[in-house]
Amino acid sequence: MNPSSSGWIDKFGQTVTNSGVTYSNFNDLYRSLCTTGFIYGIHVKWLDFIPITHTPTEDENAKANLISALYFTYVIAYNDKNYSNFVEKTNHFYEALGVDSSFFDKVFTSSKASNKLEILIKSRVFLEDNLINKTFGSTVTNTLLFVDVLIFKRFLQDEKDIKKYAEELEYILINLVHHTLNSKHQQKYDERLSYLFIASLSFLPDDYHHFDAQYRARLIDKFTPIEYQYLMDIICVTAWEDLTLDYKESEFVFGIANDLNLSKKEVKNSIEKVAVFFKENAKKIPHLKDHNLAEKFYDNTSKFANKLILRNSKRLQKELSESKELVALISKSTVTNLSVEEKRKVQNQLLDIFKSIPSLAIFMLPGGAILLPIFIKLIPKLLPSSFDENRIE
Repeated sequence: MNPSSSGWIDKFGQTVTNSGVTYSNFNDLYRSLCTTGFIYGIHVKWLDFIPITHTPTEDENAKANLISALYFTYVIAYNDKNYSNFVEKTNHFYEALGVDSSFFDKVFTSSKASNKLEILIKSRVFLEDNLINKTFGSTVTNTLLFVDVLIFKRFLQDEKDIKKYAEELEYILINLVHHTLNSKHQQKYDERLSYLFIASLSFLPDDYHHFDAQYRARLIDKFTPIEYQYLMDIICVTAWEDLTLDYKESEFVFGIANDLNLSKKEVKNSIEKVAVFFKENAKKIPHLKDHNLAEKFYDNTSKFANKLILRNSKRLQKELSESKELVALISKSTVTNLSVEEKRKVQNQLLDIFKSIPSLAIFMLPGGAILLPIFIKLIPKLLPSSFDENRIE
């Protein structure tokens, strides 16, 4: 499955249906998502039931985990594994929230429900960034994607006042982040972390972007246990991003626990869980990397080019290796009749080879490794089957 290519929503449906993976309750799903970093807004991998055909990027991990979290939330709530029903419900959910795709995506995307969800997921994962980052070709990935899952969970129970709930949850979140950062000695990463959270706000009106002490009163008895657990985990991530927890931070974290209806043991478990995650994934966490703009530009473009070259060279190698079977079948046809299945293989592989000629030409051009994925998106039928990682057999 390749979440950067069209058709990946349908491919995910086939993958999750064939996997047989289930979660008995939402707490089990939550714990699994913690291991991927999705809960913390740090997208280091996707859930294990999805096969890895290439090294996923941060945004691809985010897309895969968001659709996984939404799907299993739907299954747990309705006990319904019908994937088509899930896609329709999720589209309805984002419509109710007022989430929309860009004009460009609307023009170049069919009206099929899965394609519509594909561009909605894309719009949730990628955030609008400032002009400098756009100029340098970098992207910002939503750090509060799990908020979508919590809102969806509430939506499945009661569709009324869903926007109001989304606003309240984000208001509490951004205030907790702000006051957690204020409780500690300022570090060079704090401003970057604060920016990531603020940029990830989606449902809070602009006039709500302020911080006050009233948020603690609005915490009490307003949320479910799993929502309180998520809020505590975000507090711990914010406090632990410099890999330490000083006295003032500790005092704030344990003090807020009373408002979240969490015991000291539960708080300690959250801190330990976050500490282990940071220790294992420190090199993969974007806001802990200290680059100037030139280094950032070089890092982004070189990684992008290397990723495309590696993936496309493997595809070409696969396409050429598959032609060996074609040669064998053609040789066989000179001495005996081919079966219906063998004739079908000959037809498909000949078609793929004819398609490979423009593909190879594109790949050999200067910048062809970057042009090739554009052709895959705009005219997928032009390219051979080995280039379509989301093909459903």
